Formats: sequence, structure tokens, C-alpha cells
Amino acid sequence: MSIFLTILNVVILIGLISLLVVMNKKKVPFSKRVFTGLGLGILYGLALHFTYGATSDILVQSTDWFNIIGSGYVKLLQMVAMPLVFISIVAAFTKVIVGKNFGKMASIILITLVATTGIAAAVGIASAASFNLDASSLMNGSAEQQRGEQIVQKTEEMGDRTLPQQILDLLPTNPFLDLTGARPTSTIAVVIFAAFLGFAYLGVRRKDEKTADLIKTGIEAIYALVMNVVKIVLRLTPFGILAIMTSTVATSDFGAIYNMGKFVIASYAALIAMFVIHLIIISLTGVSPITYVKKVSTTLIFAFTSRSSAGTLPLNIQTQTKRLGVPDAIANFAASFGVSIGQNGCAGVYPAMLAVMIAPTVGINPLGPSFIFTLILVVAISSFGVAGVGGGATFAAIIVLSAMNLPVALAGVLITVEPLIDMGRTALNVSGSMVAGVTSARATGELDKDTFNSKEPQNLAEV
Repeated sequence: MSIFLTILNVVILIGLISLLVVMNKKKVPFSKRVFTGLGLGILYGLALHFTYGATSDILVQSTDWFNIIGSGYVKLLQMVAMPLVFISIVAAFTKVIVGKNFGKMASIILITLVATTGIAAAVGIASAASFNLDASSLMNGSAEQQRGEQIVQKTEEMGDRTLPQQILDLLPTNPFLDLTGARPTSTIAVVIFAAFLGFAYLGVRRKDEKTADLIKTGIEAIYALVMNVVKIVLRLTPFGILAIMTSTVATSDFGAIYNMGKFVIASYAALIAMFVIHLIIISLTGVSPITYVKKVSTTLIFAFTSRSSAGTLPLNIQTQTKRLGVPDAIANFAASFGVSIGQNGCAGVYPAMLAVMIAPTVGINPLGPSFIFTLILVVAISSFGVAGVGGGATFAAIIVLSAMNLPVALAGVLITVEPLIDMGRTALNVSGSMVAGVTSARATGELDKDTFNSKEPQNLAEV
């Protein structure tokens, strides 16, 4: 009987996918198909959850099949993420004109990413304090204890390295190994290696333009090849989101979410507040924050469902260039750097909230000026190198809590609501990198306002 029901559930999912295929053949806009996939996934997930229960064998078997589409799609995005990060940065160097704007562009992007992460930390502190969160009052079951032990083990594997040593770990010693994502800091290492190659290209350009043109042609050819792979993967987005949301909603532990509802609400209050700050920054650049929201909504929805900043990188770059009017060079820099530097949600809000929650358990006043100042500073510095894939927030939390001499094991109490919160964190991460791109383009006078203000944004599935 269970096999029959599992097959039935899979057939229904295939039917919903067929509906999205029909919408595609009828030329329904990409964004509408994404929203449809999201809505259908939520509804079907709720139906499965209340029909079978989150932990039933039938649902476990069904979601195992669903994950071929959902998790498979995320894996495909992760497959292209590292090559795209690498080639995007190298290609960006071939598209810039060395001079005053180059340094200004890079500086504004980095300053925006790091500064907004510091602000995000302050927002996280304020939210945790306002909701009076205390880690010692949270439920701590066997799953949470096991997660805490894993976090402690990961901390031990890091060897209790000092902050300067952790910063040193960001540098690549074997870039080809880092291209495989073998280390927690592989993403930033690839970014650094790509930047070295970019500067090397600029050096060749100054001395031998003919050779530089040959190099540029090769880089552009590789970039075109990678972007065409990206196009193929992006066309699967509505189907991936449908399967991801179905599995996520169907297997969510609503009881645990209810028990830790205070933390979930506080987290989203902080994430929403930080997103509002993003909109304020956008408005200060002289463009419409409402238009910004309309243009980036599809990309943020995917970031929300996939829980992967690196996986969202292709959509991030194309949203900036095709919808927001950001030049290719700036968009590539902002999106690629944003994957591993200054992630407002995972490296800003989250570790700051954890630190404020955990501090009272060891007798530290989390609202002391020195503690707050130190925490914001540590969060901003440690935001370099946070991986833009699943687990990045945990890595950031380990670094921050270790640097603040706080027990890292207590972070395990949040395991039951981690996926739900991670959705919002990832969307905020991606928004932060796009804000950096728009801000830099506006400051250098390179933002295409006609593209930004166009009422009919280009369909991302067709770029």
C-alpha cells in the first residue's frame, strides 16, 4: 500500500510539473511560472504534510523521489557556481577600464558589503534584545544536543585557530583544490585567485595589447560557454522550486517551529528590518526602491527556496545586468564577491543574534557597550570567506562565537528551525550583493537608468 501511495504522490508531482511545462509552451512569463511553482509547492506540501505526517515512511519515500528534481536542481546550480564565480571575476577585469573608476568601483562594492554586514549585526543584536532571547530557555532535545556536539567537533577540527590565523586560511595555496570546494573557505580563495589573474591580465594589457586581446578572447569564449550552461540550468527553475517547496513544507516540523516561534519571529523581524535598510540605501542612490523590489523579486524568491547564495549567483548576475542596468563588470564583481564576503543574513544577523542569546548563559551582559562594539567588529571581519552554500551560517557562527569566547555547542538548539530561518537569510544575502552592485554603478555614473526604470524587465529565462 505504501508503495502505491508513494507512486501516487510522485505522479501528482509530475502532473504539476506538466502544468508548468504547458505554461512554458504558452509563453507565460518566467516570473509568473516561478511564482506558480512556489505556490503549487506550498499547497501540495501542506496537503502531503496533513495527509501523512511529517515523519511518515510514505512521505519520506515520496520526498526522496521529489529530491531528484529539487535537490538535483540545486546541485546543478552548485555545479556551475564555482566556475561562474571564477570566470565572472576574471572576465570582469577584461571589461573594466583601469583608472579612477576601477578603484572606486571595487572599493564601493567591498565597503558596501562589509558595512551592511556590520549594520546587519547591529540589527540582529537589537532584535535579540527586543525579544529577550536567551539560549538557556530554549528546548534542547536529542537532535539539538547531537547538533551541538557536531558543532563542537567542527570547532576542534578548526584547531581553535586565532582570528589572524583564520584570515590567513582565506588565502589559496592550491587554487585547483579550492575550485572543488574542498575547504570551508574555498569560495573566497577562488575569488582571490581570480582577482590575481585579473590583475595579471591588466599588467599584460599595459605591456602587450596584442597578447592581452588574445587572452581576452579566450576568457570571453569560456565565459560564454559557462553562461550558456547557466541558461540551460535556469530554465529548470520553476520545476526546481516546485519540488523544493513541496519537500520543505511537507517535512517541516510545525510543532518545533511553534515551540521556537519567538526566535523565528525575532529572526525574520531582523531580516525584514535589514531588507528595509537595503531599500533605504537604494533610495539614497537616487533610484526607486519599489522598482528595485519588482525587478529582484524572482531572484530573491529562488534564493529563499534554494537556500544557496552560490546557487543563486547566475540569477543574481543576470538580474543586475538585464533588469537593474548594472554594467557587466560591476555586476560580476558584486555578485561574485557577495557569495563569500559580507553576507548580511548568514554572516551578519545570525551570528550576532546567537552571540546575544548565548552570552547570558556564561554570565556576560550582551548589552554592554564593549561587548556590542566587539561583536559588530568581529562579525564584520569574519564575514570574509563565509561559503555561499548550505552550512555557511554555521561556519560564520563558529568563527564569531569562538572569537567572543562563547560556547559554540548551544548553537545546536536551533537545528529544528534552521531550514526555515535559512531561507530568509539567503534571500537577504543575495539582496545585499545586488545593493552593492547598484550602489557602485550609481556612484561611478554607470547605472543604466532606462533599464532600471523599464516597466517590462527582460525575461531571465531567455537571457
